[in-house]
Amino acid sequence: SALTDHAIDVPENGGEGIPVTYVPARNTVFLSLALGLAEVVGADAIFIGVNAVDYSGYPDCRPEFIDAFQHLAGLATKAGVEGHPVRISTPLMALSKAEIIRRGTGLGLDYSLTVSCYQADGEGRACGRCDSCRLRREGFEQALIKDPTIYQS
Repeated sequence: SALTDHAIDVPENGGEGIPVTYVPARNTVFLSLALGLAEVVGADAIFIGVNAVDYSGYPDCRPEFIDAFQHLAGLATKAGVEGHPVRISTPLMALSKAEIIRRGTGLGLDYSLTVSCYQADGEGRACGRCDSCRLRREGFEQALIKDPTIYQS
């Protein structure tokens, strides 16, 4: 992945297929760890911020993946086998970036404290060129909310 291997350039334009910024099985790993913890603490749901609208082509951000993991949660845990599987909740799945930004702003989220960039510098400033920066900027524009992101240039 371009996010973990500095020999692979982070693309600055969208493209076809699964991008080189894909990290193999990332959400599978996150959800697996969360599923184990959820069963130990007795949680009935796991929330994950995957998005199928502006998901950049990552296979583990699609509804089909979440449905498959939900099925797995019912088979792979004591709670699931006993009829009480942990629910996988994806509240951002069908929202556009603009809708996500509006919802976050409405909940009081200070987006100036966040960064989405694939190649932020050591000070946390976004590059302003990668796919993630482009999608974020477009989301703020479409939401009609000033983008508080600190960019490198």
